[in-house]
Amino acid sequence: MGLRLVPLILLAVLAAVQGQLWLGRGSIPRVNAMQQQINVQKAANETARQANERLASEVRDLKEGLDMVEEKARSELGMVKPNEVYVHYTP
Repeated sequence: MGLRLVPLILLAVLAAVQGQLWLGRGSIPRVNAMQQQINVQKAANETARQANERLASEVRDLKEGLDMVEEKARSELGMVKPNEVYVHYTP
């Protein structure tokens, strides 16, 4: 009886380990799904990082000089200096 008990216990342990590998919390399919989520989040982070860099550059330009402010006012608000004539050309 003792000789049959050891292999049965070992098979039960092996089955438990295999069950955890394929169905448990750290299973292969779950790890793959989480890896895909990480890749999607990394792409979103990269997009946000680029947007942040662009905005930081624009803020830096606005702090450093008035040329950027004047350009923004002209393009977005239609600013015209005194004694200037505004001409709008559309191709």
